[in-house]
Amino acid sequence: MMVPEIAADAVPENAYLLDVREIDEWQAGHAPHAVHIPLGHLQARADEVPQDGTVYVICRVGGRSAQAAMWLNHIGRKAINVDGGMQSWATAGRPMVSETGTPPYVA
Repeated sequence: MMVPEIAADAVPENAYLLDVREIDEWQAGHAPHAVHIPLGHLQARADEVPQDGTVYVICRVGGRSAQAAMWLNHIGRKAINVDGGMQSWATAGRPMVSETGTPPYVA
């Protein structure tokens, strides 16, 4: 099954962005309005993911988010993988924040 993908610099500003990385990765740096649900918790927390509209899924480089997007599409959501993940997000100069009080970075 092919997973739809989008370049990090093409993700709409007001998109629902689902970050599926682990907590330490999230805390180091993430998109300001992203929603954090680690991949290992996604099935149990699927009801938190909108059923209407597009969900853009991101991880560090795109592998975990591709798995998450594939599964979300399988259960009836419209999910798109962010190609290259947070590494591409940072390279594209998209905004980032951290939860640690230090400058954000991709962990």
